[in-house]
Amino acid sequence: GLGLTPPKRTASNELGQDQFLELMMAQLKNQDPMKPMDNGEFLSQMAQFGTVSGIQDLQKSFSSFSSSLQSNQALMASSLVGRAVLVPGSSLPYTGAPAMAAADLPQTAGDVRVSVLDGGGQVVRQFTLGPQPAGTVKFSWDGLTNSGATAPTGTYTIKADAVSGGKNSALPTYVVARVDSVSLGGQQGIMLNLWDGSATSLANV
Repeated sequence: GLGLTPPKRTASNELGQDQFLELMMAQLKNQDPMKPMDNGEFLSQMAQFGTVSGIQDLQKSFSSFSSSLQSNQALMASSLVGRAVLVPGSSLPYTGAPAMAAADLPQTAGDVRVSVLDGGGQVVRQFTLGPQPAGTVKFSWDGLTNSGATAPTGTYTIKADAVSGGKNSALPTYVVARVDSVSLGGQQGIMLNLWDGSATSLANV
């Protein structure tokens, strides 16, 4: 031999390959000569051991892959701190600069209408984006009201509707928000803590 020592097994309840072979040899030695063990039974036990061993290896590999994936996600989330991301929502902050947002359009629409509402639910600005293909439709609000005046800074609500064939259908909206910090290890997974105190899952970005 090469003088290599097999790695020690830490789990006492784990049936190693060596122990399994010892058990099989003992079973072969102690079998009744008049009733030799059926080959099928022997092969079945061998296959069962192989399956169990394979599943354990697969579980270890998956666990390793899962840990690696979580590490990558944590790194990605951390890199977003201080940056603006597009997240599901309708709460639109206006700070004096154009406020960016988007709508999710499931199918092509003849027109997309955007409404900006104040805290009291009153429409302060409404504009259309024209015909749009299916997908994410990005747009911005320059802060002007329907009368052409500049709206006061604050938080507004956006609504988007697809207009096709004379029918209006509400669209899911997304707003641009700044990531202030990241929470790891919670039950909900990796969470991004946003500028306004709300939080969203990394998967939503």
